[in-house]
Amino acid sequence: MNSDQQYILQLCHCYYDPFLDCARQYAVLFKDTPYKVITVFMTGEPDPEVAKKACSDEVIFLGHNSKALAGAKLTVISEVKKIARQYPFSACIAHRAKSAYVGLLATDLPIFSVRHSFGDFDRVGRRLMGNLFKSRLTLLAVSNAVRDEIRSHLPAWPEDRIITLYNRIDVDTARQDLLDRQEARHKLRLPENSWVLGSVGRLHPDKDPQTLIKGFARALPDLPAGALLVMLGDGKLLQPLKALAAELNISDSVLLPGNVIEARRYFRAFDAFALTSDHEPFGMVLLEAMAAELPIICSDCGGGPEVVGDTGELFPFGDADALAEGLIRVSQKQLTEADHNQIFQRLQNHFSDCAIREQFWQLPQVTSTLSKPVAAASE
Repeated sequence: MNSDQQYILQLCHCYYDPFLDCARQYAVLFKDTPYKVITVFMTGEPDPEVAKKACSDEVIFLGHNSKALAGAKLTVISEVKKIARQYPFSACIAHRAKSAYVGLLATDLPIFSVRHSFGDFDRVGRRLMGNLFKSRLTLLAVSNAVRDEIRSHLPAWPEDRIITLYNRIDVDTARQDLLDRQEARHKLRLPENSWVLGSVGRLHPDKDPQTLIKGFARALPDLPAGALLVMLGDGKLLQPLKALAAELNISDSVLLPGNVIEARRYFRAFDAFALTSDHEPFGMVLLEAMAAELPIICSDCGGGPEVVGDTGELFPFGDADALAEGLIRVSQKQLTEADHNQIFQRLQNHFSDCAIREQFWQLPQVTSTLSKPVAAASE
């Protein structure tokens, strides 16, 4: 091992979606810098494809199941402590609360703790843990909405230790992976000329898909003839949603095909995209819709409004009537080239790997801990 080489330790609870891409997002922040990234997945068996997609200099699979991360996590802490002794790490990036806990107890490194969800500090124990190790912790929230909730739980913390660093995508790769409209519709068995409203995600109460179906039903008489709602995804609400569509007499207009592998590739099959979630922390699916330059209608809570900005429609969460009105407006608007460019530029300027990389290396908490690379500063 080169004694002059500098390393970053990245701790991840798991590699199931979306956390494999979260690992990738943070690993590429250090591309063309003096640092090498060692990513550790605490659960999950070794997988060469996962290792490749993590975009790290080295990937270590501890191979545990979720039970190993319950309670005191002593075995995992011991293993991470051993890894920390093998490399001269400069800092640790830890995704979710359990990884931060392990990183704090297994190392004496500065910890950049990435917080992906609401409610992380609802528990007294987590607040005590955070306060105990406050000198080593910087909390990176995936949206201002998540950041503000954390600040409300940790009011004694300086604001510059609880900050926002948005999720992002590799824009070029996302766009290259998209199927064109005709192929996407063919594979999803959709008519070529229908107006299609798309939705992608788990069919779970948190996503409030019931409001989506109700709003679509109310808008349907004023939507283009033959309009369809296509909801890609599976979950415990699949059958209840089919029953709701039947109750509203719109079964022929609502398609629920279940899980579609690599659903992100099919976004150009849609004419518009809807997200109706209750307090979505961020909404990665919105970035995928923006990569396809789709008009978006989104509930007005959580991180969604921060992503959509002025390029889409917002409606009050749970308000099917307001959603219907928004769908009608979206369906009637003919998007110009300037509209498509505005959607794409928002994605590129605020949620691309390059944009967030530049922000990351300008954070005082980063520059005071790590050597700022010239390459990142000049991009």
